[in-house]
Amino acid sequence: MNLSVEISMYPLQDNYKAKIKDFLDHINQQAADVEIRTSNMSTRLFGEYDAVTALLNQAMQHSMKTHGKIVFVCKYLEGDARELRGYE
Repeated sequence: MNLSVEISMYPLQDNYKAKIKDFLDHINQQAADVEIRTSNMSTRLFGEYDAVTALLNQAMQHSMKTHGKIVFVCKYLEGDARELRGYE
């Protein structure tokens, strides 16, 4: 089953840009079978359900252990949202 996820990260500390960059670098390095598209306000991940959720779980845990309190807001959609018109 394919999955599309839109995720936003809100570190609850100063120097938040470095923490967001670390998260993005981490998922981009680990994403073997997941397509990642980053914009100014969120990041979208597309791929097989288990691959996407495993990547997100590992990356969120890494960020929380490394940087402390962080809010993640995720929207999950079954299927491939890249096929939807106007999603960009």
